[in-house]
Amino acid sequence: MIEDNKSVSEMMSMFFKKEGWEVVFSYDGIDAVEKFNANPDSFDLVTLDLNLPGKDGMQVAQEIREKSKTVPLIMLTARDSESDQVLGLELGADDYVTKPFSPITLIARIKALHRRSKISDDGAKEEAQNDAKKEFDIDTGRFQMNIKTREAFLDGKPIEGLTPKEFDLLHTLATNPKQVYSREQLLQQVWDYEYFGDERTVDAHIKKLRQKIEKSGPQIIQTVWGVGYKFDDTENSSDK
Repeated sequence: MIEDNKSVSEMMSMFFKKEGWEVVFSYDGIDAVEKFNANPDSFDLVTLDLNLPGKDGMQVAQEIREKSKTVPLIMLTARDSESDQVLGLELGADDYVTKPFSPITLIARIKALHRRSKISDDGAKEEAQNDAKKEFDIDTGRFQMNIKTREAFLDGKPIEGLTPKEFDLLHTLATNPKQVYSREQLLQQVWDYEYFGDERTVDAHIKKLRQKIEKSGPQIIQTVWGVGYKFDDTENSSDK
């Protein structure tokens, strides 16, 4: 937990202890990066405050993502600006919680994000042990996706730089081509928590995902206005 407000850390430490979790606290950005870089594989999840001394939370998020593409990252922010929250998500955060927050809500978000991460990891390990597993889990001819290697390809070109949540989001949509998913459904299926009235988490990830897709080929994530999003890689599909 990277949080400069020690009273918040002390409060959360009681809840973490109740859950039986081992937690490392850091109170400034420089110390946080040093602790994470010393042993990045030892952390199951990171919560990160945006307003930090030493190094701003945005910079810390970027450096954490440079060291680990897969560690789940929740941003804690007192900033109510949509641009700040979107930027945080674009830098690789998997979720964000706005201060002041309920400790119970944060615990629920941590559990949901960690649960999704563990499911993905366990699935990858199981598939890695199956030598007979087909090369691609999804193959439409134009689009391929391999769960074991966490790779996606469009028109033979890799879709590069996908964060764990972007990959999961793309997999959810691509598993049922042309099916329209509402933002509420995507929050439940990809983030694994109930809809709290904040759709910007989904929208920010879709925006970043589209930018990465467009580097490899035509847009395959379509907007269905007033409803949500769908995957469509047919040649006559167009970004609406």
